[in-house]
Amino acid sequence: MEIKLMTILLIEVTLAIISHEALANGFLSRPNSQEAASSNNHRNTNAVKSIRSEDGDIIDCIDIYKQPAFNHPALKNHKIQMKPSYVPTKDITSYKANTAKTSKQRKGEIPIALTTQLWHRSGSCPEGTVPIRRMQKKSPYEARKPSFFQHSKKFNISTPMLHSEGFAYLGAKGDIYVWNPRVELDDEFSTSQVALKSGSHNNFEAVEAGWAVNPGLYKDRQTRFFVYWTDDSSRETGCFDQFCPGFVQVNKEIALGAALLPNSTRGQLAVPMIVYIFKDLKTNNWWINYGEKTNVGYWPAELFTSLNHYAQTVQWGGEVYSANLETFGTRPHTATQMGSGEYGYPHYDVGVIKRIRVLDNSLALKYPEFTASFSDEYDCYSYQLFKGRLDPEFYYGGPGRNWKCP
Repeated sequence: MEIKLMTILLIEVTLAIISHEALANGFLSRPNSQEAASSNNHRNTNAVKSIRSEDGDIIDCIDIYKQPAFNHPALKNHKIQMKPSYVPTKDITSYKANTAKTSKQRKGEIPIALTTQLWHRSGSCPEGTVPIRRMQKKSPYEARKPSFFQHSKKFNISTPMLHSEGFAYLGAKGDIYVWNPRVELDDEFSTSQVALKSGSHNNFEAVEAGWAVNPGLYKDRQTRFFVYWTDDSSRETGCFDQFCPGFVQVNKEIALGAALLPNSTRGQLAVPMIVYIFKDLKTNNWWINYGEKTNVGYWPAELFTSLNHYAQTVQWGGEVYSANLETFGTRPHTATQMGSGEYGYPHYDVGVIKRIRVLDNSLALKYPEFTASFSDEYDCYSYQLFKGRLDPEFYYGGPGRNWKCP
């Protein structure tokens, strides 16, 4: 009997020590919904409902007030902004092509379909919840990535981009056509995105959104919707989706990291994903609008310093992450594709971003006054900014390894 009492006492003392240490580190200020959602083999304890998608994904419908964002220490007392104060939608760019909706087909073009998410076929989340893709637990390094703005050998990045700077940017937008490029190795990825940055080259804050094929993170090679942020040039902070706390979701229809359907197919179907990132002038939160109708959520102002004023740089384009790039002199070069896998030139079967827009202090969307284009490895992944009689369009992509890029 005495042994049993001693055992019980020892367990209680151990639990008290653990609880004290957890409180000291702020871990018990809110239920740890990120940990609960971090394993594909374990149901999220905060889930009001769980939906199994056709592709094997599990979408947990989480109480909006118990979502992973609030595990971030800066958001302990954050009050959720349920909708933007104002969504700037006025477009003053003069190109005639802007008067037609993206979903409409121009004469002679292949059919166009707007993208959606695969899990919608299997169910929907109830009001008061947000859809969180159940994910495997990742280390902080695996959940992060070098930012779109980092271009040096140590970051293993190759990207062709359209770049704009010189103004105070309050938002950026683009119709990013969705493809499913081949990714050769599990520790590589291929993305296409819109991104905004503030700060110097070595010390900046950034927010990004677009689509990605990232087998190391998502455990498959489907094309998925992603968001990304950092407040220190991706040295210690920031990550994809909700693999770490930060992004606050308010919409019950769009799940970060979920598979996109359909994808563009060569000569048959063109599928744009319309992404718009903009700053709320009242709260300084950075919002993501998806498909010109859905305000998915936002990065709270508490996460940033310089981005609380405005972004200094905007970029549109593609990105491949690999240790086998030309900049390292590594042979052979990775065969991971970008965009559709075709070089960037004006054609239907190529990666492209259309209706390229920035938002400035006029609160009107317009084609940027200044742009420059750049590619880290032009023989591997090329680009062309096409300025015809229509709205300028940025074509980009490539096959990776080929006779010009051995």
